[in-house]
Amino acid sequence: MTTNDFFVPDLCRVRAVFLLLVTSELLVLVLSIVQAERGWIDWNYFGLLSLFVQWTTLTSAALICLLRARLARMRVSWATFTIVAIVLLDVLAFSLFADSVLHPVGGVAAWQGVAKKLLLALLIVLMVLRYFYLQHQWQQQREAEMQANLAALQARIQPHFLFNSMNTIASLIAVNPERAEDAVLDLSELFRASLQSVDQLIPLSRELELCHRYLDIESLRLGDRLRLEWQIEAGLEQQAIPPLTLQPLVENAIYHGIQPRPEGGTVRIEVQSKGKFIYLLVQNPKPDHGYRQHQGNRMALTNIQARLQALFGEPAVLKHSHHDGIYTVTLRLPRQKVSAPPPARADWRTQRSTDTTKSEPCDD
Repeated sequence: MTTNDFFVPDLCRVRAVFLLLVTSELLVLVLSIVQAERGWIDWNYFGLLSLFVQWTTLTSAALICLLRARLARMRVSWATFTIVAIVLLDVLAFSLFADSVLHPVGGVAAWQGVAKKLLLALLIVLMVLRYFYLQHQWQQQREAEMQANLAALQARIQPHFLFNSMNTIASLIAVNPERAEDAVLDLSELFRASLQSVDQLIPLSRELELCHRYLDIESLRLGDRLRLEWQIEAGLEQQAIPPLTLQPLVENAIYHGIQPRPEGGTVRIEVQSKGKFIYLLVQNPKPDHGYRQHQGNRMALTNIQARLQALFGEPAVLKHSHHDGIYTVTLRLPRQKVSAPPPARADWRTQRSTDTTKSEPCDD
């Protein structure tokens, strides 16, 4: 088990220590209110208990932080036992020190007080560890659901697209075998991305490459009916994006905005940065009112939004709107780079990766 799979959070982080201190201080406040014989709170008891609890919390968190790598390699039961032992020994040491200063005479009452502190510390530590364990299990379940959604989206290259692409390739074999070969390579790359197990985040350049391959195949089928506009800001090649996020939006734009229109239309793809965020826009003509949209459009948007929330949280936003006959889907992602560089493709045509404001479907 690695430290990332350990159910106890990293107590070396300021946020985790702050939450522990706040929680322990609230517990001290409750005990001080219960202890008070006059008034609402016993301030003397509150001050002494706060000092004791904060010192034991900080020292215990520091010890667990230093031993976290070793604890992560243990079984859950042994790790729990070790953490409980660390906290109880810490509480015992501070209890004996406090009693030697405040009650130097000692006696049976002093030892009973120490025993009560140990019992209370045991109950609190077990409850906190139980909460950490349930939180960790919930997080793992959410990640598993996210992976299942990703797998479902990866497998979602619609059968009609496969059939249309194969028919287009078959018609090209006799008249333009080189273009037919390129189309087969593009189609195989699309299905490779659909079936392979990929990382949760990939570089934006790889997702754009996938979109180019998909659009090349669709341009063979739709011809002049499909017109493209690209507005890609330079320097965003390593921006992190979930795989198969932009390509399904482009597919929906063609399937719902271009295919039903005899005259075709323009699909606009735009990527730009503003402050701490990256904005990706996919625009297409809005279908006529009589055209019945496929349920897959809504499913794809819901699936993509769920993955964005799971990976980036609230900073990631997906929204769609229509204005003046143009349907727009907008993605907002926090600026984040992928550490690993995108793999080089020997058959990738480098002229596509240049920053262009407009480009038409390639016909060569």
